[in-house]
Amino acid sequence: MQELWNNLMFILERFTWFSLLDILLVTVFFSLLLYLLRDTGAQSLLRGVFLLVILVFLLTALVNLPAFSWLVQTISPALIVAIPVIFAPELRRGLERMGSVGRFGFWRNLQRSKASQEMEDMLNAVSKAVVQLAERRHGALIVISRREMLDMYYKNGVMMDADVSPQLLLQIFYPNTPLHDGAVIISDNRIQAAACVMPLSTSGVLNSTADRSLGLRHRAAMGISEVTDALAIVVSEEAGTIAIAHRGKLIRRLDGERLLNSMRAIMTTDQPVKSNRLKGWLGKKEVEETEEEAE
Repeated sequence: MQELWNNLMFILERFTWFSLLDILLVTVFFSLLLYLLRDTGAQSLLRGVFLLVILVFLLTALVNLPAFSWLVQTISPALIVAIPVIFAPELRRGLERMGSVGRFGFWRNLQRSKASQEMEDMLNAVSKAVVQLAERRHGALIVISRREMLDMYYKNGVMMDADVSPQLLLQIFYPNTPLHDGAVIISDNRIQAAACVMPLSTSGVLNSTADRSLGLRHRAAMGISEVTDALAIVVSEEAGTIAIAHRGKLIRRLDGERLLNSMRAIMTTDQPVKSNRLKGWLGKKEVEETEEEAE
């Protein structure tokens, strides 16, 4: 303990204004890095990495631990190579955000308007396709990404990178076709992949209902909505009903108009779905039925 105190005093005695500037520059760097990676799955992981690095530094710098110091020095080169590989998608998105900072406001507004129109066209195409799928009783699961990236989920499917159209979605979910099982993932207003495997819900909400139309598709929709902020649309193959899942909530018995309105509202808000908002979008009856089932 005395040695630790002596080391701290040794550092404080040599602390200067340049040391403070050095610390501030490092703080600004990591703050910008966290800002660029905000709203991604890597943000919480990166915070854990920072905490681990600080703890390791304190243990190796302030306490004499030869074996532990040797271990850290040995695995550090491998970690330096592994971190960019792990965070590749998030770093790419962060660099894209950084590149867009210097653009003129006119071009930003123009791009924002274009993106908004593209999203509206995508939502209309999804709504039309879902209504037709429900009429034909063709089961379907469509997952639309919002702020969190879904790379780890669409990479296990069949990559497509295609425009969203009702005809393409109807063809994908046509019974007994190669891609009809699994989920379609839409990201950046394009179909990124089909036949994707989604995580199943573990909340037990669906186990409390006796409705047999709630099968694996509904469990998968609930599962992806519990671990990400994505919006999932489900068409029941048995009942021909339409449901949406978001933030662990399942809203059922939707028609085309309510489906489109709810998708618009969810895709344009940054906040989790609340019951009072759902009642405004979908009507009081559907929300109350969903809440009763969850209980």
